[in-house]
Amino acid sequence: MSGLTADRAALRRGVFVTGTDTNVGKTLVAACLVRAWQAVYWKPLQTGLAEQAGDSETVMRLAGIGAERVVPPHTALQAPLSPYAAAALENAVIDLACLRLPSVNARPLVVEGAGGLLVPVNETAMMIDLIGQLGLPVVLVARGTLGTINHTLLSLEALRNRGLAVAGVVISGPVLTGNRETIVHHGDVRILAELPWAERLDAASVMRLARLIPPLADIIGADRVQ
Repeated sequence: MSGLTADRAALRRGVFVTGTDTNVGKTLVAACLVRAWQAVYWKPLQTGLAEQAGDSETVMRLAGIGAERVVPPHTALQAPLSPYAAAALENAVIDLACLRLPSVNARPLVVEGAGGLLVPVNETAMMIDLIGQLGLPVVLVARGTLGTINHTLLSLEALRNRGLAVAGVVISGPVLTGNRETIVHHGDVRILAELPWAERLDAASVMRLARLIPPLADIIGADRVQ
């Protein structure tokens, strides 16, 4: 199987949503993808439950889906820290060997990571290692404001240095003039969508934002997954 064919086959299974930074909008983008593609959602490593509801509950509310479209987290931790640090506080160890893609029948799967690519999962592995293990193309969520060029290009470089497929970039929030063009040119990447900030985040606003997401079939049918 050629690399392109393999990438397209992986896209039919779904995508892994990661971000250039924390609080960049990964969960909102994941909810929009779930809504646009009628997908199933999975957050394998959930932290921060001591301070707020889990992202699974947030995606259910925003995407307007039921529990049958959500795979429970593999690991749920209390502290709002990296998975490695949060697990250590609970005398737990996250074993990547136990993490496998769940079966979701005919629906695509939207997997959301925790933090960015180099967030520690355990003593030796980072989030980027989990991405490689699961084998799904990446949707990279980036800000559009000052600093995004450096963060986005570094993230793309890290993914490609590992030989990981990138489905595209979603820009979250306002976009500074020239940032989109610079990311496309220097990152050699497709911008899948620009999602403006919504004054109120609810199922109605996510339904509107989801219309900006291209159909999964269009991404699969593109010239290449980069």
